[in-house]
Amino acid sequence: MGDQLSRPKATLVDFVVKYIKRLVPKYNLPDAISFRRAMHLGYRMQYIKPEITGDDLAFLQYTGGTTGIAKGAMLTHRNMLANLEQAKAAYVPALNVGKELVVTALPLYHVFALTVNCLLFIEVGGKNLLITNPRDVKGTIKELSRYPVTAITGVNTLFNAWLHNPEFRQLDFSKLNLSVGGGMPVQSSVAKEWEELTGKHLLEGYGLTECSPLVTGNPYNLKKYSGSIGLPVPSTEVKFMDDEGNEVSRTEGGEMWVRGPQVMKGYWNRPDATAEVLHDGWVATGDIATMDDEGFIRIIDRKKDMILVSGFNVYPNEVEEVVTAHPKVLESAAIGVPSKSSGETVKIFVVKKDPSLTEDELKTHCRRYLTGYKVPKIIEFREELPKSNVGKILRRELRNEEKQLKTSTGS
Repeated sequence: MGDQLSRPKATLVDFVVKYIKRLVPKYNLPDAISFRRAMHLGYRMQYIKPEITGDDLAFLQYTGGTTGIAKGAMLTHRNMLANLEQAKAAYVPALNVGKELVVTALPLYHVFALTVNCLLFIEVGGKNLLITNPRDVKGTIKELSRYPVTAITGVNTLFNAWLHNPEFRQLDFSKLNLSVGGGMPVQSSVAKEWEELTGKHLLEGYGLTECSPLVTGNPYNLKKYSGSIGLPVPSTEVKFMDDEGNEVSRTEGGEMWVRGPQVMKGYWNRPDATAEVLHDGWVATGDIATMDDEGFIRIIDRKKDMILVSGFNVYPNEVEEVVTAHPKVLESAAIGVPSKSSGETVKIFVVKKDPSLTEDELKTHCRRYLTGYKVPKIIEFREELPKSNVGKILRRELRNEEKQLKTSTGS
């Protein structure tokens, strides 16, 4: 973090970040070149202007790896420029061109922040307020109190954490024009609280690294929270497929496939993985979704996260939505665990907002809103849930923990 500072300041900042705040994970890159060394080498070289076409690579954008090994999506200049125009169509009508200040609480190496916060807001003459550590809520509030922010983007867990901080609720949101949630589903309880606090709808969008990333967005003039991921952005087609590769009715739903100018060329040096997701220009998203008569798309859940209870499909998002709506719950994550009687059963991990919350109280709440087989049979209370570096809850890690526990106990 300190490489652009003078040497004394750089040494101090790097020491604090590495050894006091411990923000740098352990890593081993024996052949890596330091940023300072790269800048020094570049300074001594002569610049040769390259010839670039729209099909040339602009970014090797790595997937989050939340469901497996990260892969490098090959995004071209045409992909990025197309998605920038699509983002402009979705959001610019809500903005004051040349006067915007957007809160960038996601790291710029995340494709959502790269395209929407960096490229879009620079394109419209706006400024970015970069929050380097959004988990430091106190520090974030201090920065937000200093500037009249007009736009905020983030993930559901981040908005949720902010909303449960009394000092954040005292901030002035009178200049706010646009609030966008992405990266993971925006829960209705969070969207409702956000609107009550700021007077602005939390517009949920949807994208994936393989699509540069924007695929859909809710209209900026939405009258109320829709629970959907919105409409496809211009020049984007979607269809829904079953497990056999057959197209199904949009109302019936299936795995959502996407085609448009923002779709990647493929994965870097991974022809096998590319063949699994790219089919004649269509990219298989891995998300189960439906579309209503007005064209609004609703994500049901990740295909890989579905829980099968006695032959019935249970989607974690639905269970988490109900659990998190309980006033004593801060966060939750649902997974399937083996069951001798039903194949799998639902287990929910819960972070309490109120220490008085009990299992019986939560199960009673779930029975009120969920069909019997969807009600969590196992509840585990935790101090925190595993998250990615952008705040996305990692169900995969919870499943791995369960497998390791089962192996160690021999059950």
